[in-house]
Amino acid sequence: MILPLMTRLLLGTALVVPALGAASAAAADANLQQRGDAALDRVIVTAGPLGRRYVDEMIQPVSVLHGSELERRMAGSLGEMLDGLPGVSNADFGPGVGRPVIRGLQGSRVMVLDDGLPVADVSGEGVDHAVAVDARGASQIEVFRGPTTLMFGSGATGGVINVRSKRFLPTLAASPFLDVDAGYSANGDDRQLDVSGEVQLSPVFALRASGGLRRTNDFSINGFQEEGQTEGFEGRLQNSSVESSKASLTGMLADAWGFAALSLSYWDTDYGIPEVFDPMRIRGDGSDEFERITADYVRVDFRSEINQPLPGFSLARFAAAWTRYEQEETEFEFSRTDGSFEDSEVEAFFKNTEFEARADFLHEPVAGWEGVIGLQYTDRDFFADIPEDDDAGFYVRPNQTRTFAAYVVEERRLGPAVIELGARVEHVLSQSDRAPVDEVPGVTLPDGSFLPQIAQLGDISTTAVSLSAATIIDVGTDYHLRFGLTRAQRAPSPEQRYAFGRHSAAGTWEVGDPDLKTETYLNFEASFERHTGPLRFDLTAFYNRADDFIYLASEDDGAGNPVFVNDIGNREGEGDAAGCLPGDGGLCRLRNQLVFNEQGDAHFYGAELGGSWEAVQGDTPLTFHFVADYVRGSLRDGGDLPRISPWRYGLGASTQLGDLSLRADYLRINAQNRVAEAESATSGYNLVSVDASYELPFDGLNASVYLKGRNLLDEAGRRHTSFFKDESPIIGRAFYVGVRARFGGA
Repeated sequence: MILPLMTRLLLGTALVVPALGAASAAAADANLQQRGDAALDRVIVTAGPLGRRYVDEMIQPVSVLHGSELERRMAGSLGEMLDGLPGVSNADFGPGVGRPVIRGLQGSRVMVLDDGLPVADVSGEGVDHAVAVDARGASQIEVFRGPTTLMFGSGATGGVINVRSKRFLPTLAASPFLDVDAGYSANGDDRQLDVSGEVQLSPVFALRASGGLRRTNDFSINGFQEEGQTEGFEGRLQNSSVESSKASLTGMLADAWGFAALSLSYWDTDYGIPEVFDPMRIRGDGSDEFERITADYVRVDFRSEINQPLPGFSLARFAAAWTRYEQEETEFEFSRTDGSFEDSEVEAFFKNTEFEARADFLHEPVAGWEGVIGLQYTDRDFFADIPEDDDAGFYVRPNQTRTFAAYVVEERRLGPAVIELGARVEHVLSQSDRAPVDEVPGVTLPDGSFLPQIAQLGDISTTAVSLSAATIIDVGTDYHLRFGLTRAQRAPSPEQRYAFGRHSAAGTWEVGDPDLKTETYLNFEASFERHTGPLRFDLTAFYNRADDFIYLASEDDGAGNPVFVNDIGNREGEGDAAGCLPGDGGLCRLRNQLVFNEQGDAHFYGAELGGSWEAVQGDTPLTFHFVADYVRGSLRDGGDLPRISPWRYGLGASTQLGDLSLRADYLRINAQNRVAEAESATSGYNLVSVDASYELPFDGLNASVYLKGRNLLDEAGRRHTSFFKDESPIIGRAFYVGVRARFGGA
């Protein structure tokens, strides 16, 4: 099965590509691969519209994790790694899920790229779904804040995160090497191992391989698990254990003409949805069941760059990926009598098969303008089922989505300024299967009327048009001014259109709307940056006006509390929930929060600051770090949007004592009292962390040991961005110890 797919990818490259580089990238990539890019004073960004550029040349605000900073932030999920960057926070659903939030936007509005192509998972189809990307295997992570739809599509209206691995670096190592990173934390008995290596089989061909695993038990927390809980289990985040594995094998062919690479990768995970579990009610009124999610994917990737492919073009890039992703959500039930295991059933099954192909052509300057012309094609086949439950319908009806897009980005220097103009046209065709209306006939709306589920929906066709104009202006040799204006459109996601039923692991009963309109964003931002000297900073202010913004709204019971329904959508006293007595099971259990995909005109505005000050230079340097961000998200006719990040600020300091590196950081997450209907406020909390790394003095071996301390104040904070904040606090105080080493690689 894999071989025909590889053939399809190879043939499909005549049609496709990601924006990943420039012809001058070989030397920089060699440094990145051979010694890490921590020594580079200027960081190279790979996912910009016109290929590889230094970060201070980028017109759009971008944060880049690389070298020692990436190593310091290594964590179990992508959201956890990026949390605390300017404008970026984490919407976790327990330690197994970390979904990035950018400027208050998350889910299907923040596009995660795996080496330049989208991650083909179902993380946009449920708040409890993990992002299927190997973040711990990254050599660099690039975070674009704000709409980035021109190159990557309507799923990037909130921003783009490009996780770049070593698989497609176009330079070959001089000799074979093996990198190892092993870490351990007593909190959760958290064990992590990552390995990668390369062997050159000829002067122009090399094999690269990588693998890793993570195994944990339940994590420790400070206090009780649920908000307002006063009895039961304390100090433990029940059902929070995680198991994950990953592996990849890549063949790289590189010569003066360019390079071509083919890669096969595998990833799987098994994680719990934290909840209070106490079937015998010995210590409290806990649940007699818990949910676990297992997921895996097989992915085949192709990348190629060709120098001087045609007259008038300096570079052509081709990329394609085929992914088969599967996920099961399983409920485990236990006896109320003796606590023994009784049964388990798969409550939801997801399968996503996706093929994406891109082609970019960078042309030579024409009348002073240089730029890129690109084409993109995506074919996504999404399937959902409830295999063992006859009393509930699909969470999201199966559907197929095809996307065709063309785009152009051009830039020109005019004196001290660089002007950038861009446009993208994207056509989305969505088709869905018949829904089981005999199982879930409909649901009662907030106004008391009944919304029937429609068995068969027609095809939905959407055309999204995005435009941008931006400039970066040199102010002397040390400063830059940036201004950007973007008009971006986003087609509703399949979840927002087709959801109609219980999503068991998320604890929701979600109602979509096939008649949702296309979202339109008008985003303006301005930045002032100092990029050289001992004091460096980047200050950005933005305003994002969203028309027909889609948001997930909880129904209010009239007293400020969310409404809960049973597995087929009946409320208390309604249908199969009528006549129920306390403690009755089955359809008498009202365990699903009723939420609706609604639209309204909204706006988001805020500011971000990040930077550092080298207060002392020399053999024992001292550098201070600072960060702050604020975002406000609300409906323009009144009312706050749910799960908007609270404002934050932080300070840190780092130094170097010979081979010993030290850093300490403080981050204040403030209270969020601006809440939507039926949404609770969250209190503020403080995060203190320390990092230490020591280079081992062994000849011929590049190795170091490290110590990380996280949440040293043992705070019981709750992330306002999380749908699950009332059921799951952040994990408690944790120390991680580990070793990194490279064997070989002269």
